Amino acid sequence: MPQDPWIALIGTLDTKGDEIAYTRDRLRALGARPIVIDTGILGEPSGGITPDIPHAEVASAAGDALDGVRAAGSRGAAVERMLAGVRAVCLRLFAEGRLHGALCLGGAEGGLMGAGAMHALPVGVPKLIVTPSASGRREFGPFMGETDTTVMHSVVDILGLHPISRAIFDNAAAAVVGMARDGGGPVGALGARTVGVTMLGQTTPGVMRLRERLLAAGHAPVVFHANGVGGPAMEKLAAAGALAGVVDYTLSELANSLMDGIHTTGPERLRVAGRRGLPQVVVPGCCDFFNQGARDTVPERFRARKSYFHNPVATLVRLSEEEGVRLGRMIAERLAESTGPVSVVVPTRGLSLADAEGGDLFDPAADRALFDSLRAALRPEFAYEEVDLHVDDPAFADLVADRYLTLVKEPAHAG
Repeated sequence: MPQDPWIALIGTLDTKGDEIAYTRDRLRALGARPIVIDTGILGEPSGGITPDIPHAEVASAAGDALDGVRAAGSRGAAVERMLAGVRAVCLRLFAEGRLHGALCLGGAEGGLMGAGAMHALPVGVPKLIVTPSASGRREFGPFMGETDTTVMHSVVDILGLHPISRAIFDNAAAAVVGMARDGGGPVGALGARTVGVTMLGQTTPGVMRLRERLLAAGHAPVVFHANGVGGPAMEKLAAAGALAGVVDYTLSELANSLMDGIHTTGPERLRVAGRRGLPQVVVPGCCDFFNQGARDTVPERFRARKSYFHNPVATLVRLSEEEGVRLGRMIAERLAESTGPVSVVVPTRGLSLADAEGGDLFDPAADRALFDSLRAALRPEFAYEEVDLHVDDPAFADLVADRYLTLVKEPAHAG
């Protein structure tokens, strides 16, 4: 890694000129080469700082004029247009070899503009946002997205230099320079035998066994936590051509999407790998429940259902038979767009650790409703098999591994 890394320093200089200037100087003192990018929309830089890339150039990078951004009609619309510019600037700097890390100081809008740029950079490029919005009950998803962006709470608002703010900015500068200089660096190609795999705690034993089998066969499994971000992150890599195939062992994100659970994802989930023509083995792991928060926050309408106390902030709520029917159709509908080989493997003795005989979520009738619906709606040329095992049984994981290895060896593309 470079000893004198280039660091993109992003901020709205019309309101945070002094703070950005201080952080720029700290980066220089640490041996880095900061590039100050002004994302301010309304005013000119404050505090006497001169940006390396002024806000007019940022707007222009997205094919916009600064006056057009200012006249966008709302603050949100202006931020969206400026975000496109800072993203384009950062991608250009990275392509030129002049971005080894990115640091943003910002409030709500400033932080989100920095985040939008960071989300376009490869995994492994250090990304750090310092913001007062990193606190309380706010959602962190918009800052982190599906990336390795790090968020630091600024404790105070980013207005003024004093012992607290200086300590925070000093730490932020040291962190991003340390990562850029001594960290892992951007992740490029993952290798021609990389396999994306989804997992939750309730399918961990099965996926651990599956991973061992795939490794022994010379493949490189990469496991994603199916928590509403992991599945889309896996599919982002699939869309970029970084995966050779997918074992979607855990489809709880679809159950959450059906029920508006806290692990919900968008409509592209379970479509991306298929559109790319990648071989897919699909297991309805964790399709017996959807995720809610702490037990006392579960909505009243769900409290009479079977549930499982997963941890102090996570409650698993059982799907009904009728919901299982709808979920089966959803899975089949999303797989229908696949242009590559698909094998659906169903464990009939339970879909999660809690969905086993005697378990809190055990409901064979609801599981059967899901299976029958999925089988009936699935494209007939896709392989479908039911196995008299539990999703976490070693023998079931071995069978899933065998099905994947067969698809890879003999990729009989669907018509």
